[in-house]
Formats: sequence, structure tokens, C-alpha cells
Amino acid sequence: MRQAGNKLHVVVNDVPVLEFDRSQPIPGHQRLYLDNMDVKMAQGITVDGEFHSTPNPIVRSHFVANSMVNALFAENYSLAIALCTWLADRIPDLQMVKAIGDIEADMGIELVFDRDYTKAKTEQGIKFYKPEK
Repeated sequence: MRQAGNKLHVVVNDVPVLEFDRSQPIPGHQRLYLDNMDVKMAQGITVDGEFHSTPNPIVRSHFVANSMVNALFAENYSLAIALCTWLADRIPDLQMVKAIGDIEADMGIELVFDRDYTKAKTEQGIKFYKPEK
């Protein structure tokens, strides 16, 4: 399930905050924690106000990514790292989680599968401006 040498990056408002190296083994007690997360999520989860009685891997990953960003803003770093570990282990094609916005107002979370952080930071962003009258 894991890809050696592949990293998962968590980027909040264009600042890298977490990096998980999939080439490093996950200790047994942490693996047990991840298994317990799966058991709890199999009982159903709510994402964006909608209850999913049998969530698929993408719904689970959105739920976990959202919880991870909330944990980061709450400064609960051990939980954030555990959730990042789940994402890296259970969703091997996931390369980056990008969160943009304000936790108090509107926070958008994007799961990025097609480019890693190193490639993404070299891409030129496109900005649109409203012309002045």
C-alpha cells in the first residue's frame, strides 16, 4: 500500500506545515491507532453536513484532511500528525493537502494527487483583477 520515497506534504496558506515520508515504517502502536480510526469511520461520518453511512476512501480522506487542518489550528500537533499518517498510509496516491483560507471564516481544503509540493511551488499562479472603471 505504501510507496517508498514518496512524501505527503500538508500546505496551509502556501506555507508547508507537515511532511510525511512514506519510506519510513509506521510503528505497531501507531498502525493500531490507524486501524481503530478505520473501524470508527466505518460506522459512518459526516462531511460538509452530509452523513455517509458507508464512506468510501475519498469521503474518508476529506473527513480526515478536514480534521487534520482543524487539529493544526487548535495546536493539537500529535492528532494532526496521526491524521497525516492515516492520509499518507491509506491514500498512497495523495501527494499534497492544501488548505487555503481562515479557520474562523472559510477554509478550503484540496486533495492533490497529480503533483507534489516541489513541483507545485514552481508553478506560476494565475490572478484575475477586476478592471477599474
